[in-house]
Amino acid sequence: MKILVTGGCGFVGGHLCELLVAKGHQVVALDNLLTGSLQNVAALKGNAAFRFVKGDVMDAKKVDRLVKEADAVFHLASIVGVKLVIDEPVKTIETIAEGTRIVLAACRKYMKKVLVTSTSEVYGKGIRVPFTEDDDTVLGATSIRRWAYSNAKAMDEFLALAHYHEAKLPVVVVRLFNTVGPRQTGMYGMVVPRFVKAALEGRDITVYDNGKQSRCFCHVADVVKALEKLLLHTPKAYGQVINIGNPTEITMNALAKTIKAQLKSKSKIVHISYAEAYNDGGFEDMRRRVPSIEKAKKMLADGKLPEGVHHPSYDVLIAFL
Repeated sequence: MKILVTGGCGFVGGHLCELLVAKGHQVVALDNLLTGSLQNVAALKGNAAFRFVKGDVMDAKKVDRLVKEADAVFHLASIVGVKLVIDEPVKTIETIAEGTRIVLAACRKYMKKVLVTSTSEVYGKGIRVPFTEDDDTVLGATSIRRWAYSNAKAMDEFLALAHYHEAKLPVVVVRLFNTVGPRQTGMYGMVVPRFVKAALEGRDITVYDNGKQSRCFCHVADVVKALEKLLLHTPKAYGQVINIGNPTEITMNALAKTIKAQLKSKSKIVHISYAEAYNDGGFEDMRRRVPSIEKAKKMLADGKLPEGVHHPSYDVLIAFL
């Protein structure tokens, strides 16, 4: 198949491109390289099955041409990381909402199957865990810039499902939870590479707030396998919203201690407030973020997710970074 991956030079996008090429597909990666990097697809350089196109999902003409040429589209292009969301809220909203509108319009025009990546952020401040796809969302005030990302991604979901309702566009919406693995950068606030880099350099490992907030980390290799299966091999997933993640929790304090021990680092673990970390209070946190993956297991053809999704080893995970 000919496959277009928007955001194909991002962390997840690069791993997805590698998987798709390995499975015999012809892959085009569209990326503006603002947060993506050619290093994420360096292994595909010179491969006749892979092509990089520098461009933006806001370029409707370019997107239209590339979608027309493709058999399927993975739409991963987005704003990356809490830091950019807080610092550049206008770009966050416009890139997510308008970029997805353009991609979905082109897919509907040519009736191409498409997977839209959303986020666990749409669950907002919900306290009932694990989060299931039909749960209500509880978002914060519009004065808190952090929630701009959540709301924009939620609008992506509404729009994708509207195209399915009106035109039976073969679209899958996937809510990704915290994804980690090789080539991930801490530049935009991702916690695991940020902790690892500090530990390797002997600097303080900075944990926000009291460190009792928890997250669930899933290895990127498992995530991209699930994305590929859902769009290309699971027609019953069309018109559905599906969580992809790892339901095993770890607190930020425990994560910092694990990384420090694994790397035999002499770094100190220190705590700072969110106000100190984000300057003017444009941030508000979610204390827990735990996915239910029962729907994903039922959707996938073999009824299973890759083993790492169920039983993570944080020691093994950290060794990949």
